[in-house]
Amino acid sequence: MARVKGALNTRKRHKKILKLAKGFRGAESKQFRIANQAVMRSMQNAYVGRKRRKRDFRRLWITRISAACKQNGINYSTFMNGLKKSGIEMNRKMLSEIAIADSTAFAKLVETAKAAL
Repeated sequence: MARVKGALNTRKRHKKILKLAKGFRGAESKQFRIANQAVMRSMQNAYVGRKRRKRDFRRLWITRISAACKQNGINYSTFMNGLKKSGIEMNRKMLSEIAIADSTAFAKLVETAKAAL
């Protein structure tokens, strides 16, 4: 059986990793072994970041809604409880947009939530 040499595939794999490591500092963009470690770490951090972004935005929306609720004389948890009891199913992203853009509509939502309690 003929001998198979793996240089072509190895070079392809190395080039792929080094291309991903472009812009890294020092040996992290030049030497394969170190670049491979840096790329694996950066991929893990990218994955974690995609999950964290969802958390961060939810926190931001809740903070905005809470601030708007305080201006209308109600706290966040009571407001959300009142909305749930009144049958208004609106996500926090939309509630925060309403709180920023249209304060009169948000005040009506607060009144509806207070009436449901």
